[in-house]
Amino acid sequence: MNKLTTIESHFLQLQKRYPEINSEVTDLLNDVAFAAKLVRREVVRAGLADILGLAGSTNVQGEEVKKLDLFANERLINAIGQHGRFAIMGSEENEEIIKPPKFESGEYVLLFDPLDGSSNIDVNVSVGTIFSIYRLKSGEPSQASLEDCLQKGADQIAAGYVIYGSSVMMVYTTGHGVHGFTYDQTVGEFLLSHENITTPEHGKYYSVNEGSWQEFNDGTKRFLDYLKEEDKATGRPYSTRYIGSFVADFHRNLLTGGVFVYPATKKHKNGKLRLMYEANPMAFICEQAGGRATDGYRRILDIEPKELHQRTPLYIGSKNDVLIAEEFEQGKR
Repeated sequence: MNKLTTIESHFLQLQKRYPEINSEVTDLLNDVAFAAKLVRREVVRAGLADILGLAGSTNVQGEEVKKLDLFANERLINAIGQHGRFAIMGSEENEEIIKPPKFESGEYVLLFDPLDGSSNIDVNVSVGTIFSIYRLKSGEPSQASLEDCLQKGADQIAAGYVIYGSSVMMVYTTGHGVHGFTYDQTVGEFLLSHENITTPEHGKYYSVNEGSWQEFNDGTKRFLDYLKEEDKATGRPYSTRYIGSFVADFHRNLLTGGVFVYPATKKHKNGKLRLMYEANPMAFICEQAGGRATDGYRRILDIEPKELHQRTPLYIGSKNDVLIAEEFEQGKR
């Protein structure tokens, strides 16, 4: 691409093409992009700073919190909350909802995972930030409550993620395709690098933690065995690619084709990934790119949430691969 398109100019073009995407929505996305730059600055220098290692506390999920998790969480809340565009926020790291300092005028809800995959930061593996944006149900910022956060994924007006790896990319959707921007540190801007991302209908990779094999149900095991069988007509066997950082695994499969599997297990009967912070935003992106996302039985975006930190099984990626996974999960194969 010869013409350099910044994320700001892209958002202006988006507003012209789709009148329902007003300046408020693009301002929200610009806030996220700015916050991502702050987090990216610390991620790339994490090995030199005193922000590696455990912070000595646990988050609401009962998981030990990394110092960099806390830093990313604080930066996102402060950078995004200061403009008053969000009436209420929810973070994977916070048990309760967050009321930003200036919430009286905001008409939107932000839910986010500040640093997905942070357990891998010590070994230089890609990590990321995942975010999801909704409109307030009531439209009254001063009355914003937990109920405004508990909306099904189909009601999202925007979602995306930032991956901090060999390059830093921000990928987002507002329901009009999926677009990716690569951060150019020489100019300090996110530049359009992946326009209208489309994921293949069939993949060539599968991503799953096979160390939990004994915990999987029979349907999941049969699906994984199916992927390993040799059949040239269907492009099998698939290759295993599992990083253990959801953002990184999802990003690779989105671009090259594949399926990410994080099923229910004997230990985690409701799954382990968070519906509101991880599954919903990624499902919105995946569907907009032509893929599919389910819990094995239901479309992820149709699930009515009951809790802020609700968990779910997840099959996400290339459409035909996920459809086959559902057939095995439901005992149809």
